[in-house]
Amino acid sequence: MTIPASQGSRPEPLPVISPHGEFDMDNVTALGAEIETVAAVHGGVVLDASSIAFADSSFLRMILNAHQRTELRIVAPSHRVARLFDLAGVDTYLRIYPTLDTARTT
Repeated sequence: MTIPASQGSRPEPLPVISPHGEFDMDNVTALGAEIETVAAVHGGVVLDASSIAFADSSFLRMILNAHQRTELRIVAPSHRVARLFDLAGVDTYLRIYPTLDTARTT
């Protein structure tokens, strides 16, 4: 019996998206589309949220939708993003990681 090479081997780490700047209803659609595209190809995505300076409720809605549809891992959210997650009460069930290495290999 031949065992396929993929059995027993560790899967590839998820790809990383590292957006910068502010995200609101005027520009969050593009980020959501990028997350969906990458996740469709790779089965999930890591969002490095450390350089997001501002995010509003439309960003939060996009994150929650992505979280429901794919494996979304969020890394080191900036203070403002972490505050948004905390205020909305979603920080308890989103997959949030302190470092990129832990998010990619967990």
